Amino acid sequence: MLTKKTVPCVLSACLLGLPCRYDGRSNFFPLAAKLVQAGLAYPLCPEGLGGLAIPRLPCERRGERVVARDGQDLTQAFCLGAQKACEQSLALGARYALLKSRSPSCGFGQIYDGHFSRTLISGHGLWAEALLAYGFVLFSEEELSTCLALPAFFQLCKKREYHGKNFPAL
Repeated sequence: MLTKKTVPCVLSACLLGLPCRYDGRSNFFPLAAKLVQAGLAYPLCPEGLGGLAIPRLPCERRGERVVARDGQDLTQAFCLGAQKACEQSLALGARYALLKSRSPSCGFGQIYDGHFSRTLISGHGLWAEALLAYGFVLFSEEELSTCLALPAFFQLCKKREYHGKNFPAL
C-alpha cells in the first residue's frame, strides 16, 4: 500500500536491485538507488503487480499481446500490472519514469520482436506505453548509463519536458 508521499519519479523495481525479473534476478542501476535513497523515486514492478510468478519463462510483446517463450498468452496479467503501476504512479504524483530497457512492461524505445530471437524493434512495453499516454517523461537506464548524479538526471528531465519530446535517446 502506498503512502500519501509525493515523489517526482517512479522506476522499474529491478533497477533498484530487487529480484523481480522473470529469472528472479535484478538489474541494479546506481542512479536508481540514489533516487530512492534521496526520497525522489518509488520503485514499482508492473509484472509483480499483475500477479506474474518469479521466476517464470521470459516473455516478449508480439503486437498487442505478451507471450511467454512456450507460447502462453500472458497479456491479461501484463495489462493488469501496467494498469496498477500507472494508478500507483499517478497516486504518487510522479511525472518522470526511469525504466528497464527492452522489457515487455518497461521497455522504452526498443523491445524484443516477440519471437525470442533477441531481435530488437521499435516499440514500448505496456507500462511504458501507458505512462506515455499519461504524459510522463521517460528514460531507460541505458540512455542514462553515464548519468550518475541526481542534479544531472533532473536537468535531463527538465530539458526533455521543456522540449515536449519523449524519445529514447538524447
